[in-house]
Amino acid sequence: MSLPADIDPSLIERHPHLCVVFGAGTASQTGMRARELGATRALLVTDAGIVAAGHAGAVRGHLERAGVAVTLYDRAKENPTTACVEDCVAVARQAGVDFIIGLGGGSSMDTAKGTNFILTNGGQMQDYWGVGKAKLPMLPSIMIPTTAGTGSECQSFALIADNVTHQKMACGDPKAMAKVTILDPLLTLSQPARVSACTGIDALAHAVETAVTNKRNVISGKYSNAAFGLLASSLPRVLREPANLEARSRMLLGAALAGTAIEHSMLGAAHSAANPLTAHFDFIHGHAVGLMLPHVVRFNGELETACAHYQELLSAAGTAANGQAPAETLASLIESLLDTAELSRRLSACGVNEPAIEQLAAEAARQWTAGFNPRPIAAADFVRLYRAAL
Repeated sequence: MSLPADIDPSLIERHPHLCVVFGAGTASQTGMRARELGATRALLVTDAGIVAAGHAGAVRGHLERAGVAVTLYDRAKENPTTACVEDCVAVARQAGVDFIIGLGGGSSMDTAKGTNFILTNGGQMQDYWGVGKAKLPMLPSIMIPTTAGTGSECQSFALIADNVTHQKMACGDPKAMAKVTILDPLLTLSQPARVSACTGIDALAHAVETAVTNKRNVISGKYSNAAFGLLASSLPRVLREPANLEARSRMLLGAALAGTAIEHSMLGAAHSAANPLTAHFDFIHGHAVGLMLPHVVRFNGELETACAHYQELLSAAGTAANGQAPAETLASLIESLLDTAELSRRLSACGVNEPAIEQLAAEAARQWTAGFNPRPIAAADFVRLYRAAL
């Protein structure tokens, strides 16, 4: 499978951090790629659903046929915690692994990266909250996403929640970046419809937020725009035609490009607003981000520079403003995609009530990503955003 004609090949072929392998059936290269990187005893981190779908067994077979012994860890959980990582580390230590593979959604890949931090550098996840705190080399790894969502396969960060405080910690280090990312769209065909919807909206939010952060640069902008063009056009097709391999391929590639944009420019207020919803109201992350995103886009639309970048996103997706301001056009497009995905656009429909807003806003303002939002945002602003979404 070749790259889509509307994508600049240099975004993949000259990826600044890792080797990206794209195409249907490329998961079969896992064993060869691992052996090339010196693997002899690999830890395969995944979840029970991926095992049931047969993907873990297939990848394990590719590794073993290449002469790599495999230890399977299949207890990765959504929104992984420090306890999840410690459990995985214990398995890895007992097996004496020299290589790590993350197979699944962002939770599996984050668990794999979190395990790598502690297995090689010791301590606990809290020690690595921030950037560049791993002093020793880390094990080489391969990331294989089975959802088109987080883009974790193209990032050096592990997002791990403190098991006690529920605070999400972004633990990043260049040494945690995978050596190889394998994008095989065949692995995404087994996703349930709701998973496709939530992860697809999450990926779209990554493209939108990275396009305007105060860390945005020329390189990140290219990845954001390319990602948005792929995702906005392909998500409705995936939801209507789940077996459409071309649409699945474009979604998977778009999610990876958006993940690369995060690596360069971080995220903004929609993610800050989403994390407390996930912690307190059991929201699926992608739904929470998507629900808050139109309100954040309108908030940022007060900035001329943000509007200019929003217009670039719309142009990449071939969407006309029709006389509206770019921020309003983009917010309306996101809302229409939420409707197509059958994801509620109202917090009240998801159990959130007015008395909860003050606490949610206070927590959102303390989130790391709030500091990267292009328009400065405080707790009082989050109160208004949550009320608008209520």
